[in-house]
Amino acid sequence: MAFTMNETSSQKKSARTVLAPIADDLKAVDGILAREFSHSQSPTITEIGSYITQAGGKRMRPALLMLMARALGYEGTNHRELGATIEMLHTATLMHDDVVDEGKMRRGRPTANATWGNSVAVLVGDFMYTRSFEMMIRIGNLRVMQALASAANTLSEGEVIQMKNAHDPSVDEARYLKVIERKTSVLFAAAAKMASALAQASEEEEKALIDYTMALGNAFQIADDILDYSGDPSQSGKQIGADFAEGKVTLPVIYALQSCSSEDRAFVEEAIRNGHGDFEKISAIIQQSGAIEKCKSRAAQELEKGKRALDCLRPSIFKNSLIELLSFVVERKA
Repeated sequence: MAFTMNETSSQKKSARTVLAPIADDLKAVDGILAREFSHSQSPTITEIGSYITQAGGKRMRPALLMLMARALGYEGTNHRELGATIEMLHTATLMHDDVVDEGKMRRGRPTANATWGNSVAVLVGDFMYTRSFEMMIRIGNLRVMQALASAANTLSEGEVIQMKNAHDPSVDEARYLKVIERKTSVLFAAAAKMASALAQASEEEEKALIDYTMALGNAFQIADDILDYSGDPSQSGKQIGADFAEGKVTLPVIYALQSCSSEDRAFVEEAIRNGHGDFEKISAIIQQSGAIEKCKSRAAQELEKGKRALDCLRPSIFKNSLIELLSFVVERKA
């Protein structure tokens, strides 16, 4: 299973249970990714590709695509190729994000840019982008190509919006959700569109799956942002306070600013503008404000919205896994 080594045994068991119906498909995705990197004429690209593949990861996007395709009744094997394709594109965005954010650690390991330098990381990220489109074209499905091309464009737009929001304490929940939609949910929604295209789903089914993935994307990112203030780095592989240091105003911060004292608000806002400060004090303010509990409640609302969206699908083990996945991403520690 393609999950990080930093997860606890109970989390691994939970993940395996949720994704058991597509265990073989996920293994196939890893094999396809290794194949695509090995076909490069550059030893450096092959080396970095192997490094990234071995790091594992949640494989959330290919898992979603393959579960949805099966839930819609698809019986072929192209969902494996497309799963690897969307993961390749996602990994490219992470490579570029780490350069922009000057990230040093991801999934408990040094980032590619920290190991090989920014220039190499950017170029290998470019290779991944273009290779993902080569992989997509092999399937020869125009709807699939439209979905992924549109998602790639929106992802870039989201990165620019997030950069413009950095170090701005006036960012509110609406602006925060706009970034999530363009940076997280868009690839989830692309997976829904690609699965629907493969399975020749009805418009009603495709819309329902897109609604599901948008709710999942919101819940996933809110849960991830909570980890910045209450997570365990040994489990999450994420540097505590990294988002705040980069000037990212996430939902825990937004909610804390709404309810903390005027003195604490001024302190946090100044730290946001400067990009540094006493993180322990900032974290304590966020914890004491009740923002974490409010974020968990907000994620739970998305969970219920996602469950309702799946009502139109016929019963199956794949539909069950899609429902369970909602709870898993909200309750995860990594």
